[in-house]
Amino acid sequence: MYQRSVELAVGVFMLLGMGALIFLALQVSGLTTDSQKESYRVYAQFDDLGGLSLRGRVSLAGVTVGKVSAISLDKKSYSALVEMEIYSDVDNLTADSVASIQTSGLLGDKYVAISVGADEEYLTDGDTIFDTQSALNLEKLIGAFASGQAKL
Repeated sequence: MYQRSVELAVGVFMLLGMGALIFLALQVSGLTTDSQKESYRVYAQFDDLGGLSLRGRVSLAGVTVGKVSAISLDKKSYSALVEMEIYSDVDNLTADSVASIQTSGLLGDKYVAISVGADEEYLTDGDTIFDTQSALNLEKLIGAFASGQAKL
């Protein structure tokens, strides 16, 4: 009897451990239930994405308000075109908002940060944010300091 209860406890422990690993894998990969929310599309063009990836978060004042849904190359301007899905409950992004690529944490996870402007006109589905700030490229900055081209 004792042997059977030990085996049952180990089995339950293993199932809980596997469930926790699956949960962590889904959280790290960015696959969440937020994909079920209603959203609208907003576009922005950047000169350098600096490692921004699909399903990266879009935040406003530190709060996640959407995700990056597509990244492509604009063949006319040779810049990166980022499509963002903004949740429908955030319907007050002004037309003069600023989109910038920021780094979060020590691992360097990239995300799009939006700063709201003061315009009275709001962004709607398919609109473009024209005022953007590209990612800081540390490799270029270090190379410029190493070659003596940049000074403090």
